[in-house]
Amino acid sequence: MDLKLLKSSLSSRIDPILQHYGKNKLASVLVVIYGNDPTIVMTEKPKHLNLHAGEISFPGGKFESTDSDLLETALRETREEIGLRISRNQVMGQLEPVTTLNSSFMILPFVSIVDEIASLSANSEVEKILHIPLKPFLKTMTNDPDPSHNKIQEMYTFQYQNKIIWGASARILRQIANRLNS
Repeated sequence: MDLKLLKSSLSSRIDPILQHYGKNKLASVLVVIYGNDPTIVMTEKPKHLNLHAGEISFPGGKFESTDSDLLETALRETREEIGLRISRNQVMGQLEPVTTLNSSFMILPFVSIVDEIASLSANSEVEKILHIPLKPFLKTMTNDPDPSHNKIQEMYTFQYQNKIIWGASARILRQIANRLNS
């Protein structure tokens, strides 16, 4: 798997405005993949947070009224959370929106594939920055729910270093796996 194949599989039209999101709050994330041996960037949230404590997720967050659209939200949050500056023209696609079950967010995931990234620095919303080799990581997908959570439709899990990635992050990863396998 190389970056050229990833770019062709994950490139898509970008429409950073969601028209229909019901009673959900809007949020967006940035899926960053980099390097000759494609690596995906994820974060581990601190355990003291009110929402999503200890979860593994993508950099991103809640849409703010000062953001022009959800792409700006993803870029701003990525810069704030891990110190990574990605420009709009480095974003080459988006995935289908996913909803969080416990916090009622509709999340629009964007994808950026770059040759390399600078050193990253976590802010207070991030416990740890994870650099995960993409190909072996995607092979860990199971349809088994995390035993500590109720089974729901479209519940998938991934594993990395004895950590379980589930929920909205896992549904985003499944979309990536599906596009790469089609």
